[in-house]
Amino acid sequence: MEQQIKDIIEKEIKPMVSQHLGNVEFVRFENGVVSVRLEGTCKGCPASELTLKEGIEGILKQKLPSVERVEAVE
Repeated sequence: MEQQIKDIIEKEIKPMVSQHLGNVEFVRFENGVVSVRLEGTCKGCPASELTLKEGIEGILKQKLPSVERVEAVE
């Protein structure tokens, strides 16, 4: 499961956030929760919650039904 999440982040999510000079790093997957680290301009951006929930979480939940939510960690 972790490798599938990492692949989606690399191929679909990173290109999306890199357009805004941001980056997303996979941290862990536990009990249906994907933890990621937002970097670059995403870190501290007012729109980062929208990116996290509507972008990253939406893509992962659509492709991997076992993903229940995505949260950002430091």
